[in-house]
Order: sequence, then C-alpha cells, then structure tokens
Amino acid sequence: MNTGFNTRAIHAGQEPDPATGAVVVPVHLTSTYKQDGVGGLRGGYEYSRSGNPTRTALQEALAALEEGSTGLAFASGLAAEDALLRTVCAPGDHVVLPGDAYGGTFRLVSKVFSRWGVEHTPVDLNDLDALRAALRPTTRVIWCETPTNPLLNVSDIAALAQVAHEAGALLVVDNTFASPYLQRPLTLGADVVVHSTTKYLGGHSDVVGGALVTADAGLGEQLAYHQNAMGAVAGPMDAWLVLRGIKTLGVRMDRHSANAARIAEFLLGHPAVGDVLYPGLPQHRHHEIAAKQMSGYGGMLSFRLRGGEEAALKVCERTQLFTLAESLGGVESLVEHPHRMTHASAAGSPLEVPADLVRLSVGIEDVEDLLADLDQALA
Repeated sequence: MNTGFNTRAIHAGQEPDPATGAVVVPVHLTSTYKQDGVGGLRGGYEYSRSGNPTRTALQEALAALEEGSTGLAFASGLAAEDALLRTVCAPGDHVVLPGDAYGGTFRLVSKVFSRWGVEHTPVDLNDLDALRAALRPTTRVIWCETPTNPLLNVSDIAALAQVAHEAGALLVVDNTFASPYLQRPLTLGADVVVHSTTKYLGGHSDVVGGALVTADAGLGEQLAYHQNAMGAVAGPMDAWLVLRGIKTLGVRMDRHSANAARIAEFLLGHPAVGDVLYPGLPQHRHHEIAAKQMSGYGGMLSFRLRGGEEAALKVCERTQLFTLAESLGGVESLVEHPHRMTHASAAGSPLEVPADLVRLSVGIEDVEDLLADLDQALA
C-alpha cells in the first residue's frame, strides 16, 4: 500500500508486537539471544551489536521516511559519518566539503581523516564550476548539507548529484536541518542521506543518535557490514526514543516552520539586525532552490547583529525562553553563538563563521511569547 509520510512515520517498521499485540515497539534490553541449536538463530538475532529488534524497527522506519533501500542507526551523527567515510574512502582518497560545513564534520575530516591520508577541499557548492574544478580522480565523496549549519545556505541536490555521478563520486547529503518531512534527497539523486537523529527526528532533546539511509541496497550492505565491524550502534533505548519522536515529526515540523517564518519576518524589520538567514524569506539568495526541493523551510535560522560580536553575545545572554545551549531540533527554543560554541573547531579555517552571528533553533512554543523574548533581548 502506498501511504503518506505521516502514516509511514507512525507505522513503518512498527507493527504490533506478535507476542502481546502491543502497539508500541518493545525496548529489547538484551545483549544476546537464545539460539535454537548451533547456528539456529531466531529471526537472525545473535548479539545486539549485530542486530536488535528495536533498532531494526527504527532502521526500517528511517528507510521508509527517506524513501531509501537501507536504513542504519548509530550512536551519534558523527559515528554515522565516520562509518560512512571509512566504508567508501581509503588512504589517498579525496572528499569535497561544503564551504560552511558543520563544525563536527569539518573536524572529523580535517583532523581525524587527514591523519589517515584522506584529503579534503572546501567548496561553495552553489558554484558548480568551482566544484568541478575541485574534483580529482581520487574524489570519492561530495558532501552536502542543505540547509547548512549555521549559515542556512541551500544547495541544488539534483545538480550536485549529476556532477558527482559524472565524476564517479557519491553524493552524500546531511538532511538533519530539513528532516525527511521537508526534503528527501534520495528522490533527487543523492546516494546517501545522513542524520543526527538527536535533532528533529528525536525531537525532544533526550537522546543522542545518528543515521544513514542509502538509495542502493548494495552500498547499504557494505555500510551494514562496517556498522557491525565498527560497533557504534544505537542502543535499544535510544532507538526507541527516536522511534517515538518520529511519530510526531510531521506535526512538529509544521509548527517549527510556522514559528520560524514569523520570527524571520520580525527580525528582518528590527533595527539591531543586519541580516536574516532563513531560506523561507523571498530575499534569501537560495530561496528559489529551497522552494523547488523542500516542502517547507524548517525551524532553523540565523541572524547577524549590526553591533558586531559584542551585541551577538549580549542577545545570547539576555534571552529567557530561548535557552542558551548547543544542539537543535527539540520542542524547546534554543539560542547559541556558533563562532564560540558549535563551530569553534572551524576558527582560523576557511569555514570560520562570522562572530556577529546568532543561531536560533525555533521550538514549538506559542510564537507570540518567542517574539516577545527576542524583542526584549534585542532592546
């Protein structure tokens, strides 16, 4: 049966328990499984690093939401990225990064994989000529975030997929900011989707996790082998929490997006604000691309203060409903200063973010209360 997104979010991988009829997937808190004779596995389960029924349910749900062939759940988003890069890259290979990649991704590639002999080049992915010029015979991956963290740039996934495939490389898309509710990169030609399930998929700031979803089943098998060999899998309780969050992803994203749009309009007219970075604004330089490949614009936005870094820091200190904290995508609103917090690892590099930038993760509170909080913080 072909079903809609919200139906898949509630039912995919989550059939009632055959033993009890429970409509919620059980948390299988076990490390090992009784075998019916030597090599006689029940349902293919032998050891919970290799497979756990709760994690299996989450992985099936992830694949269904992203319209992919294989979903894999990891202990964190960076664990997922690490497993992916170690699966598809070898010493001497090359990775293209976006010019404003997430700081953790940049640190992983520039500090960890560089010691393993994997080279990287940061490129503005909206400049396809510059991207083609950066490609090498050893390029294995074009890494894309869209929208990006924290500058909210948007890349044309279909165009990037064409460039990647012409070069014999994989297009990997970090879909954390948009979530599969607003954007499904595999349907636009991407090969792999990455998520920090900590964020919108979990949605309640109570779990850390990551995910990979592939378009190709063969690549999915390779990644599953490395997931087991490397071992950074999602635990059953973490998998259960993400599954619970996924059930309400659609309704949450609708509210996140609506609140963020109202706040973006408010900030756009505020005299203390120099620039508002939100793909839903017609003035955003990549608005047309976003409108083409997204069904909504999400709950993340950033803005720059005319008063520079000092003014940005004061806004972060003064908010009351917007909690000063890292991470994003939870039901509560958060504020942070990327230059000194989430993206400090990019300081002094080509990926350094402006010091006058404030990033908001807009929650699902009553928007009038959020507007009042920002108004007093900017006063």
